[in-house]
Amino acid sequence: MRSLVVRLDSFGDVLLAGPAVRAVAAHSTHVTLLCGPRGADAARLLPGVDEVLVWEAPWEGFDPPPVRPADIDALLGRLRAGAHDSALVLTSFHQSPLPTALLLRLAGIGRIGADSTDHPGRLLDVRHRRLPGRHEAEAALDTAAAMGFTPPPNDDGRLRVLPPPDTGGLTGYGPYVVLHPGASAPARAWSPDRCAEAVALLADAGHRVVVTGGPGERDLTRRVSGDVAVDLGGRTSPRTLAGVLRLADVVISANTGPAHLAAAVGTPVVSLFAPVVPAERWAPYGVPVILLGDQSAPCADTRALTCPVPGHPCLDEVTGQDVVRAVHKLIQERPS
Repeated sequence: MRSLVVRLDSFGDVLLAGPAVRAVAAHSTHVTLLCGPRGADAARLLPGVDEVLVWEAPWEGFDPPPVRPADIDALLGRLRAGAHDSALVLTSFHQSPLPTALLLRLAGIGRIGADSTDHPGRLLDVRHRRLPGRHEAEAALDTAAAMGFTPPPNDDGRLRVLPPPDTGGLTGYGPYVVLHPGASAPARAWSPDRCAEAVALLADAGHRVVVTGGPGERDLTRRVSGDVAVDLGGRTSPRTLAGVLRLADVVISANTGPAHLAAAVGTPVVSLFAPVVPAERWAPYGVPVILLGDQSAPCADTRALTCPVPGHPCLDEVTGQDVVRAVHKLIQERPS
């Protein structure tokens, strides 16, 4: 059976779909993952994916493209050429799968399933309704199981990526802690000053610190690293970043893609978690986590991109010393 899995949003969202993708792969001869541009790099890291199709949906992302009939027609042609027998549409709790399901139906895919609050009419063959409080990774697995895609008995349901390369040439050898100061939205980010404070205090406590960031975050990582940390800003691809995170003792990150990548390589996370989305659904999954940040702050559940509360207190009241204590606790509790 040729199967299609759809997850159209960000890097971290696609990683959280990984256990469901593996469940689909266990029952399929070929798995295609349809994703958006922000999730494509993560899609190429997932076990069980044979082919990645990239398409920017007009209903996803911070700045979605206009609706262009030519784009829709091109996508339908690619989907028809894939001759998929079934499609699993994965969305977050606040998103509707129905625009995607309509396109899949037009593409002639015979069996379509998704988690849908809205009445789907004839757009879905399997309509799942998520259980309250389920983590996004668990909710995706539940939806796959409703389609008949149960995970194989030896699959623990955790996040996973393909084996990363050796990154010792980037980090140097010996134990280290990673701090990732960037975030996909300002409301989720710890301030640069707090990040720099944590780097200095970790170095004073005897830790080697590696600071990571994307190509557009070089100024940020340089500022945060100071003269005490290894600055890898703009120097890692998604695969090499996975390698850097895999060998870290602990990763310190906001609620953003690298936090989920750390979980996918089995590394404990100090999660600086702004409550604009619920931690029960979005915290790093399947690894030891210490959650820092006021989860009852006024911004809770707003999905705000920019903090609506002056001073960003939910995160910036967290100190560098709080992070050092959390790092030490995770290291002490980590199995030897």
